Amino acid sequence: MAETQTQALWWASESFWRKMAIWVTAGSFVVLIFLTFDTVKQITAGTKRVPAYSAINNRIDYVFDAGRNFQVPVIGVEEPLFGKKLTEAEAEAMVSHGKLTTQAKNCMGCHTLLGNGAYFAPDLTKAWLDPAWGSKDAREQAMVDFLMHPELAAHNALGRRMPNLGITEDEARATVAFLKWMSSIDTNGFPANFKPIDQADAAAVAAPVAEPAAPAADLAASADVSSTPAQQ
Repeated sequence: MAETQTQALWWASESFWRKMAIWVTAGSFVVLIFLTFDTVKQITAGTKRVPAYSAINNRIDYVFDAGRNFQVPVIGVEEPLFGKKLTEAEAEAMVSHGKLTTQAKNCMGCHTLLGNGAYFAPDLTKAWLDPAWGSKDAREQAMVDFLMHPELAAHNALGRRMPNLGITEDEARATVAFLKWMSSIDTNGFPANFKPIDQADAAAVAAPVAEPAAPAADLAASADVSSTPAQQ
């Protein structure tokens, strides 16, 4: 009788669980492939949540969406970065150069990008929209100056300090382009409770380049150390 009972417990047999392991592994592999392709589609530039690189030619703001109950990026009027409108290919090259610069300088060793990285310094997801840079019109040059010479910024003399990483002007401008483009990505409200720079009264930038901005040290003197985007 005991032998008959053991044979009846088909779900306890070694053969059954061996087959289950094979089917579960195969099924998980298929699901993983599907999710991989779906993820690539979701994170590709030029899609619904990740705008094309040419978004740096427009004003990017961060406003509250009542329907989704959190803030979302909004691409507004034409406002070329550094006063020069770029083609899609030019914008992609500049943003890619900026991304490679952040990798070469190991920015994620201190900062987080889209929430990934280290937590010594602030997350850079919305650094482009951080009011710590001062006015909208001075922001571009202030960011470039800070990236090139962080030791000259008054606020960088306190607490966690960003060292001079030897960033060239071209690298700094490209990094700013990367940060501006990254701020246009729909991150489902991340980071939460972020207050963007006020752009309500700022006119769209025309084709000519704006007048030189004030030194970054003067602009950043009153910035709060805990909220400075490029601080390390």
